Order: sequence, then structure tokens, then C-alpha cells
Amino acid sequence: MALSAAAASTGDATSNNPSTSAEPACPYLDTISRPSLDFEDRLPACSVTLERSPHIYACLVCGKFFRGRGKQTPAYTHSVEEGHFVYVHLDKGTFWCLPDGYEINKDEPSLRDIRLALHPTFTEEEVNELDANQELARDLFGRRYLPGFVGLNNLNRTDYLNAVVQALAHVKPLRDFFLLAANHDDIGAAQNGNGNQRPQLPYSEFSPLAQAFSLLLRNMWSPHRFKSHVDPHVLVQAVSVASNKRYHVGKQAEAGEFLAWLLHQLHVGVGGTVARPGKKKKKRSKEKKGGSVVHDTFMGRVEVATVTRRRKRRGEEQAREMLAQGGAASASGDSNNNPSAENAEDDDDRDGSDDEATIERKRKKRETLQSLADEMVVAEEEVVTETDFLQLTLDIPEKPLFKDDDGGLVIPQEPLVNVLRKFDGVSFSDVLATQQQSSTADNGDGTVVSKRRRYRLRKLPNYLILHLSRFRKNGFFVEKNPTIVMFPVKNFDLSQYVFPEGGREAVPTEAEVKGMGVKELKGLLGKYGRSDLSHGVVEKDELLQHCLDFVSTSLPDLLAEKYDLVANITHDLPVEVGREGARRNPLEEGSYRCHVQHKATGQWYEMQDLNVRETMPQLIGVSESYLLIFERKGAAAGSKT
Repeated sequence: MALSAAAASTGDATSNNPSTSAEPACPYLDTISRPSLDFEDRLPACSVTLERSPHIYACLVCGKFFRGRGKQTPAYTHSVEEGHFVYVHLDKGTFWCLPDGYEINKDEPSLRDIRLALHPTFTEEEVNELDANQELARDLFGRRYLPGFVGLNNLNRTDYLNAVVQALAHVKPLRDFFLLAANHDDIGAAQNGNGNQRPQLPYSEFSPLAQAFSLLLRNMWSPHRFKSHVDPHVLVQAVSVASNKRYHVGKQAEAGEFLAWLLHQLHVGVGGTVARPGKKKKKRSKEKKGGSVVHDTFMGRVEVATVTRRRKRRGEEQAREMLAQGGAASASGDSNNNPSAENAEDDDDRDGSDDEATIERKRKKRETLQSLADEMVVAEEEVVTETDFLQLTLDIPEKPLFKDDDGGLVIPQEPLVNVLRKFDGVSFSDVLATQQQSSTADNGDGTVVSKRRRYRLRKLPNYLILHLSRFRKNGFFVEKNPTIVMFPVKNFDLSQYVFPEGGREAVPTEAEVKGMGVKELKGLLGKYGRSDLSHGVVEKDELLQHCLDFVSTSLPDLLAEKYDLVANITHDLPVEVGREGARRNPLEEGSYRCHVQHKATGQWYEMQDLNVRETMPQLIGVSESYLLIFERKGAAAGSKT
């Protein structure tokens, strides 16, 4: 009776309000149990048939997922048997009352928090204000958290994935792209009014991995969460499928290798192109440079000079030159000898024209020529190529073999500038050369003796990833290099390692800017990714003032090759690992942590799975860093490209 009375009263209220007569109010909304709702800890599949389909509904009373809402479907049966009447469509976000089968008013105020928790969305204004936000959000249980700085569940040795996601979630252009990707259904990489890049593919055509990554980032930055932590279950499953279980639950992996793999998959998943092997690379074009937000953010260019020393035959031509040089040397020592006449005499092949001495001399000369031609010599050849990179791998100096006075291992410390000498454009590094190539002849011609490479950075990206190679496999077990690489957190100058083609760009003077036309001023802003400054500007004087402010404040930092740290991923080992008598795999026994900075306050946070705590920047530079992500100074303001 109480239920029918409530229904009657609701029906009266609905009939009196003509705006809601088409969608009646549901009398069972008070039965919703929000603590039971968790839309991210499992894939959208029916809990009865385990079927995945576009029509999966979540019961808002018990939190279980069911397929369909018609008769004889699991959702309909559950509503009748259990008396749970309120459901939400997981894809569309519509609310339904079963078994009655009517849709609940989409503007119902009491369901707004569920709608935001199910599909977090952001406007462009909200995304642009994320870095300036200092307000703490509150979850369903009253716990406060800072959006973007939330813990991630460890699903059994998935800490490497959590650390990489935490780092990428604070790279501004990548984060903004995936937060806004779900809002765009049209095709094209055009920019919106604020300069944010729009996806090349509609969101529905993103790869499952790219969609899962976008959803996870939206959950991490959402201030409307029911829980103060995030479960990356959907992303972990998408990674496992896309990698053919190379990265799977319960299997530890190197964060550096996973980051390289993930960036490639995201590039392809949002519509980026991949150069096929065996085809010549087309010339670079400004329209297709990068191909995706991943390449536009992280891609740089490096010149590689490979010097190969090969063992090969001297050859008959070089042998003749050596004999000629030897004859000239003997002629200079004995003025009575005439090598030109002697050579002319040796070239006379007529029968009966030579005496026995001449014939013997010719025979010895031919034998000497053949011996010199067949002699194996080492020749050097240099090949210079240019290639793009998403991250730079740095080799760390080996740890010392001896112990200190107290019997403990000496852990050396090395500045990052010393580790970067590999890319100074002068130093050569040895490469393990193949002792015998497939094209080598039986006599050893073409055997590679040694290889050396010289690296020269031609262009650095706005966000630079440095991978400190700590793990090494020696055929028996995995070793970790514990050397501490010290680096600055701010104003890291890399100008001495960059050799741009055509020289460094100069900052335009005030007179040069004032002499530009409207088209040139807009081109100047667009060249450095600040087209948003010209949006909505009508008068030339206003546009000129924006350009002068940009040239005097932001542009010098963009051209100075100075970087600030954005994220730092470290790898830690338990105390007992690495001691004598206990040979254990440091990769399997260790764990990853991530350090990120809250830009509004300058506070650094250390995040390890569910643990989020404040830390000091002095401790970051002396940790066992494994992955470093640096941001070019001034790139945060101009990253809307």
C-alpha cells in the first residue's frame, strides 16, 4: 500500500508538471545504493552469460551488470527475482526502470552524480583550468582527494603500468587530448577555438586501448568520483589483449619498454600512421608531421653516424697504386733508375722481346701484385642517417666491483650531464658488431671488425623522455645497476647537446615584429603553437600587442632548450635483494614509484599504487631514477597544438 501511495503521489506530481509527463519519475530512486556502484573495476559484460554486447545495464541497487532489458533477459529476470528496479545503460548513460520498461527522466537531479561517475566529461574551459586547481574533491565516503593525484589499484604486479600512466597523465598536451577526445565525433585534426588539437578519428573509431586510456585519464582527473582511488582494470585488460599477453596481470615488466610500446599503440590507436618496412620514407611535410598527438608531443630527431671497420681484400687497383708509389720511392733513392722506362719495358708483351732477367722480373712483379691484391686489410666506412625518436636511452656507468671500508657495496653517483655525453656530437660509443655477416665470403671478405656510433641531436621535442638503462641480462640472470644519476629539477640546460639544422633560431626584435603584416603575425604565433592568442582578435593593434608580449616573455624560453622535470619514475628493491648468497631477480622483486608535481602549488607528490603522499624535490634528484620526463620551458603555454 505504501508503495502504491508513493506511486500515486508521484503520478499526481508528474501530471501537474507537463514538462516531465513524457518521462515519468521513478518511485524507486531511493533504493539506489551508491556504495555498491563501481563502473571501472570490471569490463562491461553480463555477470550471468559473460557476454559482452552494446546493451549492458548496471543494476543501481547491487552494482551487477546484466544484458538487455526485454523479457527473458538477465536484467529483466534480475529485476523480478531480486526486486531491483533501477538500471543504467553503460554505454549511453540512460536510466531505466525494470520490469516496467520505461526510461527515467534524463534531467533527474538525483541521478546527476551517477551520470558523472559513469561517464566523466570535461569542457575545454575545465581542461584549461586543471593545472590551476587547488580545491580538494570529496568522495562518497567523505575522503578528500586532489583530482589528478589519485592512487591506482595494483592488480598483481601492475605497478609498472600504474607508474607510467601516472607520468603520462601529467603531460599537458597528451592529457588534454584524451580528456577532450570523447567530446569530438567529427573527423579531422583541426583545432578548436582555444587551440586544442582534435582527434583525427572519431572517438568511436579509436582502438580499444586508446579508449581505455582516455577513460582512465578522465576518471583520474574527475572531481565527481565515488571513490578516492581509480581501478585501471579496463586498461590492463586492453593492454593484455593488444600485447598478446606480453604485458599481463601477474607478470612484472620493464617500465621503459612498456612506455615505448604504449606510446606506439596510442599513436596508432588515434589514427597515426606507421612507416612500413621496405618502403622509402617520403619527404617530411608540415601537414603530416608527427601524425598524432603522441608524435607531436614526444618526437625528436637525432643524427646517427656509424663508423664500421671491415676486413676486406685490398684489390688489384690499390695494389697497383702501392707498386707505383714504391717504384717512385726507389727512383727518388737512385737517380740512375728510370721507372717509366722500366714500366714501358714490362708492358712489352711481344714474343722474343724479353731476356731471361726481364721475364723473371715480370714474374716477380705479377706475384707481388697478386699478393698485395689478396692481402686482407681493415677499411673504415661512415654512414650518416637521421631518425626520429620518442625517448632517448642513456647508458649508466657500471658499478664498482670492490667494496668500501665497511664491507658494503659502493653506490656511485653520476651527474646526468655526464651520462648525456653520448649525444654531445663528438664522442663515439662502441656497438656490438656481428662477427660474421650473412654476405661474408668464405675468405673472410666483408667481416665486421668493430662498429662505433656518434649521436647528434638535431631537434628536441617539447616533452623529452630519458630512459636510464638499469637492467641488463647476461645470459644467466638479470642485473640492475644501482648508480644514482643526479639531475636538476628545474632549468636543465640542453643547448650544448642540440645541433639544429641551419643553426639556432633568433628571437625577432620588436622592430621586426612591428613591421609584420596581419598574416605574418598570425603565422608567427602559429609556428610556435600559440594560435589561440589570435582567436577572436579583430584589430591589428591588439594582435600586434599579443605578439610582442609572446616574443618578449615566452619565446626566449622556447628557443633556449631549457627543461623542467614533469615526472620521474624510480625502481626500488627490497633490502635483501642483491646481497651475497641470495641471487634473486631484481626486476621481479622490485617495484616502481612515480613523482609528479602539482603546478598550482609547486608541491611534489610521490605515488606508488594506492599510496599518494607529499615529498621534497631534493629527494627526487638522488633517487634511483629509471624514466624522466622533462618539459621545455614555455611549452605548457604553447602546448595546445
